[in-house]
Amino acid sequence: MTDTTREDGLAAVLPTLSGAFGLGEVRDQRFLAHGLMNRNWRLVTATGVYALKEITDVPLPKVRRNLTVLVDLAREGVPVPAPLFDAGGDRVVEVGGRGYCVLPWVDGEHVQGTDLPLDQVRDLGALLGRLHEGLRRHGPGPVPERAPVAEVRDVAEADRAAAALAGRLPSDPVSDLGKAAAEALRGRRGLLARYADTRPDGGVPAGPYGWTHGDFQYRNLLRRDGRVVAVLDWDRLGVRPYGEEVARTAQVQFGVGGAFDLDRVAAFCSGYRSVIDLSAGELTDVDPPPRISADSPRPQPVPGGVSAGEAALGWVGVWFRAVLVGSRGVDRLCAVVPTPGRRRSTRSVGSLVA
Repeated sequence: MTDTTREDGLAAVLPTLSGAFGLGEVRDQRFLAHGLMNRNWRLVTATGVYALKEITDVPLPKVRRNLTVLVDLAREGVPVPAPLFDAGGDRVVEVGGRGYCVLPWVDGEHVQGTDLPLDQVRDLGALLGRLHEGLRRHGPGPVPERAPVAEVRDVAEADRAAAALAGRLPSDPVSDLGKAAAEALRGRRGLLARYADTRPDGGVPAGPYGWTHGDFQYRNLLRRDGRVVAVLDWDRLGVRPYGEEVARTAQVQFGVGGAFDLDRVAAFCSGYRSVIDLSAGELTDVDPPPRISADSPRPQPVPGGVSAGEAALGWVGVWFRAVLVGSRGVDRLCAVVPTPGRRRSTRSVGSLVA
């Protein structure tokens, strides 16, 4: 879809949306091309600057539920943008068969976790803890009496699946993609064998669980003057083990250039545990789902450290256990893993870009 098509579509519904949300005259509008899941615009109006989101990725009842949570969290001082509502109190307005919501625009930048100084990394962990505490009080519904159960695949089954997939590749790949796929499969099968004894014992988590953000990572965090000013993209709000979100956040935030920065993982865990004191056992039992994307760290040997490929298996018990010992100040088992050639990656964007 071209930018012209997007703007034409917005022009047809913007007067209705402006009237419904009380935005006043729209003086400027800009489509935000970096939104991954939904379509977003920055609006300058007579009453202020806003982020307009056309919802395409989540059912509208779920969006309404999640936006209500933001109002309560914002009242408690958690840095989230409180959504606007129409005259009837609805935070989602439907026009032409599509749903839209509006939030205040927040100026800031996205900063990778490995670019943060250690004190800000600890603060980030503490913020996640405060967010979980806030969701205990203001979650969109009761937490189930039984913990969520994860499917933990048998090692032999996973290895057979990898072998079957490898068998479908050419024996001597020609393309770069084919070569990368063959290399990745070989590496993953080696990691399966190496860490088979660290897989979680069963699918029931050892630690506490409750409502969690679901995608707490730098692309969904706006920073300004050394602090987080907005936590964005609440589409994945759901009930999970707290340890899973801590581990997954560490995996996404601190894995760059093929390696994980263990000093920052330790600082992040320490900050979180200053608010919610998960035990080492509760954290090392988690099984976060791998997050693989175009810019995911590729597996490679890291002397004295942990490769991104190892953590991408989702079985993070070994390295989390080592890091947690360091975070308690007992006996540092892991040195920081260098990430040569790391570059600062920031973008000036506003709220609700997803």
